[in-house]
Amino acid sequence: MLRNFPQARRLLRRMGFEKEDAYFFKQMGKAMLCTYTLFGVAWLWNETSPLGWWTLKPRPKEEKEMAHLYERRKFPYPGDEEAVEEFIKSGGALGTTIGPNGFADANMDSENMQKQLQSKKFEQEAQKLWLRMRNEVIQELQEKGFDIE
Repeated sequence: MLRNFPQARRLLRRMGFEKEDAYFFKQMGKAMLCTYTLFGVAWLWNETSPLGWWTLKPRPKEEKEMAHLYERRKFPYPGDEEAVEEFIKSGGALGTTIGPNGFADANMDSENMQKQLQSKKFEQEAQKLWLRMRNEVIQELQEKGFDIE
């Protein structure tokens, strides 16, 4: 492509490039194009992965623990009025496309669920702390010579 433009060829000759260097620039251009394309595709995949379970971002522990509660909702065909009415009565139109199982049945909102999750987490941490303190006390008593099982 550069060989077709006499001005560009003159400029390259002034900078010290020969006719054979055009092949080098062509190869470098292809390599850069492919590299940036791969990086762009990886970036786009990371942001908008159609496989919600396989992005390059690590998921937090809470999200992994709650993953089994989520399912994909199936929407009825808009022309089928009976199915649409049934879908709306069952509470299917509430929330987002992906929602937790049993939200409509359990009458729980996201705040109550968050509170339950926090209390469960607090109880787990309290249990861990209690076991750690108990084991330390048992170890100290065994070091002093008491026989504790």
